[in-house]
Amino acid sequence: MTSGNSAEGLAAVIVLAAGAGTRMKSRTPKILHPVGGISMLGHALAAASALHPRFLAVVVRHERDIVAAHAAGHAPAAVIVDQDEVPGTGRAVQVAVSALDAVSTLEGTVVVTYGDAPLLEADTLRSLVAVHETDGNAVTVLTARLADPTGYGRVLRAEDGTVTGIVEHKDATDEQRAVDEINSGIYAFDAAVLRGALESVTTQNSQGEMYLTDVLAIARNAGGRIAAMVTEDQWQVEGANDRVQLAALNAEHNRRILEKWMRAGVTITDPATTWIDSTVTLAEDVTILPGTQLHGSTSIARDAVVGPDTTLTDVQVGEGASVVRTHGSDAVLGAGASVGPFAYLRPGTVLGVKGKIGTFVETKNANIGDGSKVPHLSYVGDATIGEQSNIGAASVFVNYDGVNKHHTTIGSHVRMGSDNMYVAPVTVGDGAYSGAGTVVRKDVPAGALAINVAPQRNLDGWVQANRAGTAAAEAAAAALSASSPTGNPTRESDHE
Repeated sequence: MTSGNSAEGLAAVIVLAAGAGTRMKSRTPKILHPVGGISMLGHALAAASALHPRFLAVVVRHERDIVAAHAAGHAPAAVIVDQDEVPGTGRAVQVAVSALDAVSTLEGTVVVTYGDAPLLEADTLRSLVAVHETDGNAVTVLTARLADPTGYGRVLRAEDGTVTGIVEHKDATDEQRAVDEINSGIYAFDAAVLRGALESVTTQNSQGEMYLTDVLAIARNAGGRIAAMVTEDQWQVEGANDRVQLAALNAEHNRRILEKWMRAGVTITDPATTWIDSTVTLAEDVTILPGTQLHGSTSIARDAVVGPDTTLTDVQVGEGASVVRTHGSDAVLGAGASVGPFAYLRPGTVLGVKGKIGTFVETKNANIGDGSKVPHLSYVGDATIGEQSNIGAASVFVNYDGVNKHHTTIGSHVRMGSDNMYVAPVTVGDGAYSGAGTVVRKDVPAGALAINVAPQRNLDGWVQANRAGTAAAEAAAAALSASSPTGNPTRESDHE
């Protein structure tokens, strides 16, 4: 049961989610395919829940357990109803009404909608209920007019404009197929009318199914008023039966999301290459550059610039930060931080205020303090770096010993040389330095310089002796000849 301030008379919303969706050709149930980061069923349940009905029911059958668990995740109070072997939308609604009646007899308005109509808005459902209840209708159907209504049920009207019934495309005559007003499959019913009419619905049709649409003719013959509310926004009643339709819904949903953010003060320089989930939040004066995708719970604060060519999932970007050509997930970036280009932020990355994760840097479970920098060609995994420290280029935090992961701690105001290896677990104290090429295997005290470079040896004449005839040997001979006072190359003994 769903709590809240119910619309007057709104007894229940029934969401039909039992179909197999075979045309999608997927192991994933059709209604669980995402549109804008949320499953189609998730969108449908959000719109239904926003009406605050006394009951919210979801009818399931195909992949029953998966769909039921998903529905419960989006609407914990929803009543899960199992459709039996009798096919058809009429039977799906009938078993839902019976299940809800067993809890408390439905009285008032029952709305029926579908799990694959992700662009349907709660306001449209509210308007449908308002028209239905204000006019005292037995049934009110949501319709749309399409240039190509092929495949949809047609709305039949009398000369005075009243609705006389709905005929499915496969059962329609040529004259009926010429009608451009289509049935969305979304209805508001008087509960008593619905309950009684369903008892008379049969499977005597080309599909051998219990059609919910038959309720309209039965209710009209019983003297009930049947009406239609036409929506001008046909996308709200569009479903997805295959991947082509799913892509079209995603594109339209994304267009609406981008338009919403641009009108709210976000600069999106190339909407054609920008994708933003409906769960993302953006502040005013954010700039999104081409080729950017923002997913999940990503949030971007004021004056931040993201892109180009960036994909962020569940990433928090602080005010004024810059993220360029970066792939990241489950990360937090502080105000004024700089990331990329070509950075890879793995889960657990936290970058402080005005910190830097630079070019070709990968981070994971890394907490990098305010003002600290990892500028180039490095891997930082399972590490804590204090404030105002600098990690030299081509450094690797060696966190894995083949069995377990270990942690490295770098203090504040540290200056680490290039090509350092930090063999965890190890700690570098505040203010410490290291030389280039250092392998840090032991803790470095605060203020110390860590070096472990062996003396360099030069083996004079090695190229001429071991690579004779090569371009390198010829170049070396020429250089030595030019540098020798006698004009002849010399061969000195090996020295350190």
